[in-house]
Amino acid sequence: MRIGFTYDLKDDYLALGLAEHQVAEFDSASTIEAIARALTELGHEVERVGHVRALAARLVAGWRCDLVFNIAEGVAGFGRESQIPALLEAYEIPYTFSDPLTLALSLHKGMAKRVVRDAGIPTPDFAVVERPGDVNQIRMPFPVFVKPVAEGSSKGVSGVSMVLNATELAAGCLMLLDRYRQPVLVEEFLPGREFTVGIAGTGPEAAALGVMEIHLREEAEGAAYTRANKTMYEGRVAYTLVEDDKRDEAIDVALAAWRALGCRDAGRVDLRCDSRGAVNFLEVNPLAGLHPTHSDLVILCRLKGIGYQRLIETIVSLACDRVSGQNGSRRAARARTTGQPAQKVANDATRSSGS
Repeated sequence: MRIGFTYDLKDDYLALGLAEHQVAEFDSASTIEAIARALTELGHEVERVGHVRALAARLVAGWRCDLVFNIAEGVAGFGRESQIPALLEAYEIPYTFSDPLTLALSLHKGMAKRVVRDAGIPTPDFAVVERPGDVNQIRMPFPVFVKPVAEGSSKGVSGVSMVLNATELAAGCLMLLDRYRQPVLVEEFLPGREFTVGIAGTGPEAAALGVMEIHLREEAEGAAYTRANKTMYEGRVAYTLVEDDKRDEAIDVALAAWRALGCRDAGRVDLRCDSRGAVNFLEVNPLAGLHPTHSDLVILCRLKGIGYQRLIETIVSLACDRVSGQNGSRRAARARTTGQPAQKVANDATRSSGS
C-alpha cells in the first residue's frame, strides 16, 4: 500500500521554542524511524507527512494515499488528537486508530471517566477543577491524586501528585492550572496494584494482548508511575506479565472501557486496584506510544512474544479490515492486507509466552 505517516516530531517543536515539558507527548526521531522502517519492511511505500498543517497543505494540493498511519498528538485544545482524523475523514482517506470523537473524549480524562462510570465500570471517585475556587467543593478523603485533565505520557505527573491534605491539594491544583492552562483531575488515590492492558481490535472483535503489572523500585520517584519514572524506567520500574487471578478481571474491565469509549485498532487501558483489591479503570490510551524499546505497549508485547514489526503489521491489518468492513469502498478494498484478527494475535501471543 501507499501509506501516509502523520506524527508530531519532538525536535520540530523544540526548534520552534516550545519548552521540554510542552513536547513530552511528541515522538522522538527514533520512534518515527522505527515505525517507517517496519512499514517499509512489510512491503509498503511510506510517505512521511508530519503534523496536521503539513497534512492540510498536501491534501489541498491533491495528495492522496491508501491509508494514513496516524500517531499525531496535536498541540493545543481538547480536540488536538482529533484534528488529523477529522481532516482525513473530510477527504475520505482511511487511517489507523480511533476516530475524532473517541480521541477527544478519551483525552479529557474527566469526560472519559464519566462515560466509563455510566457504563457501570469501576473507576475511582473524581472531580475536575477548572479554577482555584473549585478546590473548596471537593469532598473526597485524602490521599488524592492530581494531574492535568488532558495530557498523556504521564505529563504533569510527579512525586508530588499524591496529596495528603487540603493545603497540598490547593497548591497542587494551582500549580497545574498555571503550568498547563487546563483543568485538573482530582482523583481518589488507589493503593493497590497497577496494571496496563494491551488491546488489539475494535468493538466486539477487540481482544487483550496481555496484562502487564508496573512495579516501582526503591529508586522510583514517589508512589506513582510519574513522567520521570516512565522516562528512566530501567533503574526505577520493573514490568511483569500478570498471570494470577487478577488477569481475567483486568481484561474484563479494560475491554469494557475500550468498547464503551469506542476505541479502535490498538492501544492500552491503565488500571489500578483499590484497597479491597478490585480492579478500577484509570484511563485509556487510544494513541499509545510506539517507541521500539520503552513504550509500555511495546514492552508488554515484547513480554508476550510479539515483535515490533508484528505489532505494526497487526495495527495496519486491523485498521484496513475495519475500514473495508465499514464501507466496502474501492479505496478500503485496496487498503486491505492479509489481516490477523485481534483474537488470533492475542491467542498466538499467549501460546508463545507459555501461559
